[in-house]
Amino acid sequence: MNIPASVAVDLQVRNLRKTYKIKGSAPDKEALKGIDLDVPSGSFFALLGPNGAGKSTLINIIAGLVNKTSGHVSICGHDTETDMRAARSAIGVVPQELNLDAFFTPREVMEFQAGLYGVPKSERRTDDILKAMGLDDKADVYARTLSGGMRRRLLVAKALVHSPQVLILDEPTAGVDIELRQQLWQYVKDLNENGTTVILTTHYLEEAEELCDTIAIINHGEVVACEPTSTLLGKLDMKNVCLILAEDIVEVPQGLQKYQASLSHGRRLSITYKPSETAVAEILKIVTESGLDIVDLTTEEPDLEDAFLQMTSSQKKAEPSEA
Repeated sequence: MNIPASVAVDLQVRNLRKTYKIKGSAPDKEALKGIDLDVPSGSFFALLGPNGAGKSTLINIIAGLVNKTSGHVSICGHDTETDMRAARSAIGVVPQELNLDAFFTPREVMEFQAGLYGVPKSERRTDDILKAMGLDDKADVYARTLSGGMRRRLLVAKALVHSPQVLILDEPTAGVDIELRQQLWQYVKDLNENGTTVILTTHYLEEAEELCDTIAIINHGEVVACEPTSTLLGKLDMKNVCLILAEDIVEVPQGLQKYQASLSHGRRLSITYKPSETAVAEILKIVTESGLDIVDLTTEEPDLEDAFLQMTSSQKKAEPSEA
C-alpha cells in the first residue's frame, strides 16, 4: 500500500530480514524476506497470516525482543537501534504468552510496570485501566488465581500503563469469553478513536474485518497484501447465491455444473460464481429452465476469510516445488 508523503506513519519497516541459524547441516531458516510495511498514525491495522508466516518474528523485532538480520524499523520516528529507549517507550505490546508473575496481584503488576516506564505516581491510571478490563474486583488477588481470560486481559492492561502511541495486540482475545471480549474491543476502539495506533494479529478473521481499516497479510516471510479493508475485499471476484427449492432434487442441474455448485439437504442449492463473468439473472434462468421452483433466495458477499485463503493459497501454488 502506498502511503502519501503527507500522511504521518507510526511504524515504518524497510527491507526487514531475519535468518535463523540452524545447527548441523540443515539450511538456515529465513523467517522474514525483506518486509516493507507502513502503519499510518491513528489506524487500526491488522497483521494476518497462517502459522509460521513470520508474524511473531516481526512483532518481536519491533518490540526489541529479537535481533534483526538486516533492515530498518522505526516507531513514531525513533529508530529501534539508534534511539531504542524512545522507540520502546512509544509502544505497548500484548504478547501471546501469559507471562505474569504468579505472586503479584493485578494492582502490583500495573504499579511495577508503570515504575519501569517512569510514570509518576500522580499520573498512573491503574484503577481506571483495571476497571476498563473488568478486573477491578480482582485487583488485589494473586495473578495465579485468575482464569486464563482474566490473565490475558491483565496483559492488555499492563501494556497500557504508559499510554503508548502504538498498541500491538498479539492474539489478545484467545480464551476470552464473548461478553468480556466485546468489553475489551470497545475499550480498544475508544483508544483508537482518541489517536492510539492499534496493530492487531488474530486468527478470528471476523474481528479483523469488523475492527480494522487496513489489513496486511504475511505468508512465508513476505507481505502478500497490504490495503484498506474495503479495497482488499473489493478485489475478490466472487459471490455466492443460495437457493431454497420447493422440492428435493438428487443432483445439481446440468446447466449449473460449470459453476461451483453444491446441494445440501435435498433442496438447498448453493452456487459460487464470478460477477465479472456471470450475472445472477443468468443463473436464475438456468434454474428456471431446469424446471425448479425457488422458495427463497439469499446472496453472500466475500469476506476476509475468502481473501485470506485466496492470498495465502495462491502464493503457495506459485512457489516452485522442492527437488
